[in-house]
Amino acid sequence: MNAPDRVKTPAPARYDFQAQLDRAGVQLPVREVRTLQINLTKTCNQACRHCHVDASPARTEALSDAGLEQCLKILAAHPQIQVLDLTGGAPELHPRFDELVRRARALDRHVMVRHNLTVQFDGHPVTGASKAYLPEFFAEQQVEVVSSLPYYQAFMTDTQRGKGVFGKSVDAIRRLNDVGYGIDGSGLVLNLVYNPVGPYLPAAQASLEADFKRELLDKFGLRFNGLFTITNMPIHRFALHLQKSGQYASYMDKLLAAFNPAAAQNVMCRDILSVDHQGRIYDCDFNQMLELQARDGSGNALSIFDFDLERVLARRIRFGDHCLGCTAGAGSSCGGATA
Repeated sequence: MNAPDRVKTPAPARYDFQAQLDRAGVQLPVREVRTLQINLTKTCNQACRHCHVDASPARTEALSDAGLEQCLKILAAHPQIQVLDLTGGAPELHPRFDELVRRARALDRHVMVRHNLTVQFDGHPVTGASKAYLPEFFAEQQVEVVSSLPYYQAFMTDTQRGKGVFGKSVDAIRRLNDVGYGIDGSGLVLNLVYNPVGPYLPAAQASLEADFKRELLDKFGLRFNGLFTITNMPIHRFALHLQKSGQYASYMDKLLAAFNPAAAQNVMCRDILSVDHQGRIYDCDFNQMLELQARDGSGNALSIFDFDLERVLARRIRFGDHCLGCTAGAGSSCGGATA
């Protein structure tokens, strides 16, 4: 399908995120813009059940050439934006991915790529273009690689991401290790991402990281730097699964009960801008998927094509009931736990 499944989830008053902040006496103004996160394309070689982007091999949306050039202009004009975070879909499937990485690195920006590992073997689902060169390319450009691995056992990983994904992921991590990723002293950073398989909160990040490092090293000889725990967000494909299985309300209640004001203080929307394939600006990737476009103090929608940093910094972050996912327990962001 070319359009995502649209899910209208009930939002009882008890899930009002702003009300939770008010009761806790927490205010969350924008702090800065340190990271520019771009959703380059919704094309992906996988179609994972928990994917909040609704990415799949059938999706064709991609950032235009004009949008790509404008993002580079913004980076060049604003040195305080130090990080370029590339996501998707599989961002490597954008036709100008390699060029964007090279030009951002030439601007001395730190580049992160949300790499699903299996794209190394699957390549482009339509053109068949090989992506086997990616480990060497990432190392050459000193890109930080962030890769999802739901668990260190095949059953749990394949349940969430598809049959055979675990085996490919192990082989892909090994190829990354072979060029230096995850190896002490190499300077090449490989971080893994853990999402629970189902309507659960992640366990403590530090203990899970220790488990992953031990099991992956002992059983497969694999190494990585850190583990990010991320809560499954109750939107789009995952919300549809929750509704069909009758678990939506119980999951929302679980997030609400685990609301943590300390985690709220460090939500990613305070320091990041999320850009979609049309150049529209959002407070975060989740708001992007819900089409909650960021607006300036006068209510005007923000876009990269008329970018003004002062307007961006003066905006009020748009919250919704889904934000409970980022503030439950130890918190959840693109960089893992927040508290």
